[in-house]
Amino acid sequence: MVALFAPHPGRCQSDLSPVGGTLVATSDYIYRGVSQSDGRGALQADLHASSAGGLFGGVWASTRDSDLEPGTPAEMQLYLGQRFSFGSGWSATLSGRADYFVGGPAHHSDDYQELSAALTWLDRYTLSVTAIPNAVRYSSVAYQYEEYQEEYYQVYRSAAFVADAAGQWLLREGLLGGGLYLTAAAGYYYASRPDHQPPPAVDYLYGNAGFALEWRRWRLDVGYFAAQRQAAELFPYAVAKRLAGTISWQL
Repeated sequence: MVALFAPHPGRCQSDLSPVGGTLVATSDYIYRGVSQSDGRGALQADLHASSAGGLFGGVWASTRDSDLEPGTPAEMQLYLGQRFSFGSGWSATLSGRADYFVGGPAHHSDDYQELSAALTWLDRYTLSVTAIPNAVRYSSVAYQYEEYQEEYYQVYRSAAFVADAAGQWLLREGLLGGGLYLTAAAGYYYASRPDHQPPPAVDYLYGNAGFALEWRRWRLDVGYFAAQRQAAELFPYAVAKRLAGTISWQL
C-alpha cells in the first residue's frame, strides 16, 4: 500500500504475517502536505500484529522537530483495524488510530483520534477517507504594544475530513534484483469551522510523485511533495514544496 510515500501505520494492512514491522529513515517527515520535522530528517518505526481473519493492530512512532508545536521531540500512534478480502485482488479496511505527541512536556495537547475506511486493489492502488472528530488547528494572532510586535498561535479543535488516492506502477522488474516503480498520490484536507469560534473553514490539496526501488526487504522512495499554501492557515509547519527521500527495511 502506498501511503503518500511517508511511513505510516496504514501500510501494515498489506502485511498479513502474524507479526511484522518496519524501520525507516527519511530526509523529511512530510504528512498530509506539511513537514513535521521542519525539513530535517526523521527516524520512524512500526510494529504490528495481525490475525488470519484480518484483524490487525500495532504502534507506530517517529521523531520530529521539538521546536515545532506542541514542542515534543516524538510522535506515537496506536492503531487497530480489520481488513476484509474480496475476490480479484480487492480488499477493504476499517481502522481507528489515536495519535499522541510524546517525549517531553508539550505546550498544549495536540493529541487526536481518527477513523478511516480504505479500498485497495492488489496493494497497488488505494482510495481512503478519514474522519477526525477532534482535529487540532492553529490560528496566528499578532500582538503589538507600541513598537513591540509578536506573533503567536491560538489552538482550536474542529472536525476534519481527509480523502486520499495513491498508486504505484511497475516500470521495470528485476532491476538490481528488485523492482522499479512509478509512484503518485494526491489528497484533500478539509477542516470545518470551530463551534462559535472565529477561524473559518479551510481546505487544501496536497500530493507527491516520484519513484520507488524495492530490493528484498528494502525499499527506497524518492519524490517531490507539494501542497497548497492554505495548509499554513491550519498548521504552524512548513508547507511541502520539495524533494524528499525515504529508505525502509521491513522486518
